[in-house]
Amino acid sequence: MSATPRSLALALGTTQTLAWATTYYIPATMVTAATESFGVSRTVLLGGFSWSLLVAGVCAPRIGRFIDRNGGRPVLAAGAVITCAGLLALAASANVPMWYFAWTILGVGMALGLYDTAFATIGRLLGSQARPAIVGVTMMAGFASTIGWPAGSWLVHEYGWRIAVMLFAAVQVVAILPIVLLFVPPAPAEAPPSPARQAADGDVKLRAAFILLAVFFTARAAISSLISVHALTLLAGIGLSAEQAVFTAAMIGPAQVASRVIDWRFARNLSPVTSSWLGAALLPLGVAALLGGAPALVFALAYGMSNGILTISRGTLPMHVFGPAGYASLLGRLALPSLVAQAVTPTLLAPLIDNVPASWMFAALGLVSFAVLGCLLPLRR
Repeated sequence: MSATPRSLALALGTTQTLAWATTYYIPATMVTAATESFGVSRTVLLGGFSWSLLVAGVCAPRIGRFIDRNGGRPVLAAGAVITCAGLLALAASANVPMWYFAWTILGVGMALGLYDTAFATIGRLLGSQARPAIVGVTMMAGFASTIGWPAGSWLVHEYGWRIAVMLFAAVQVVAILPIVLLFVPPAPAEAPPSPARQAADGDVKLRAAFILLAVFFTARAAISSLISVHALTLLAGIGLSAEQAVFTAAMIGPAQVASRVIDWRFARNLSPVTSSWLGAALLPLGVAALLGGAPALVFALAYGMSNGILTISRGTLPMHVFGPAGYASLLGRLALPSLVAQAVTPTLLAPLIDNVPASWMFAALGLVSFAVLGCLLPLRR
């Protein structure tokens, strides 16, 4: 079994689409129904999802080190099995402690089975030739919410949330696990560290580059999670009706996919630093346009395209700066602060969302996203 960018993109693009659709995107479709089973608020149950992201963040560095030594195939396979177990535990939850226990298992499963592990697997197999496969995976997985939300809503409506979650558990072992075992090859022997990686812990410039990447990706993860959770509230705060807010937010997903297609078609000859900078700049430009009187749809499209490009950058930029040796460990270290930010930001800033004018919040998002652009300027291989 040999690895090519096309075969890996197809295999992992399929598994990532299914994995995201059946884990990360399920709270939006089943938490409301689950509140009736437990008799608690949505906030209490959504806390389980936030907790799972913290668990995933804690696991990420060790998973990265394992992939560097052994490759990503066994990790992705284990992720499917553990995620299946977590979803079955979620479906069987009889109370809130069991619910949080299930999300703890799911946090481990998501750490083993989502983007960072897929990117690390590709990097371990293809080295510096990984970018086309990473772009291909993100292009396919960009449709995860397009599949997961309608499917989840329909299943919950027709069969109830517990049956829906059990069916999502089956997807892990009926679809994802066989694809990983059949189409993701074992990794070759571990490559010796490059001079850059050997010096990474002692070279001031390389340590500075790591800190810049960590700050950049953590800030953007915080912004992304805030908008994902509070988008409808923010859009309503600038005068959109409920229907307009839903339509505008729904355009974020297609914009993400469109940006990845553009990156694949036109940006393949740009360095990852340049494409990342261009992608990151779209968000403050979108905020400026919104505050300047442009339709909210302009912001949604700019934000979606920015997010789409930076998802690719999560996989390509660290390899460009540090090289392929030790790549999986590096992704794991970068994932920890980003996942923590994703977990805590929506809850920490919820009081501001409720009490500060939406235009001020958009302005703050624009300023932060503009400020962290500076993290990319000093980066080079």
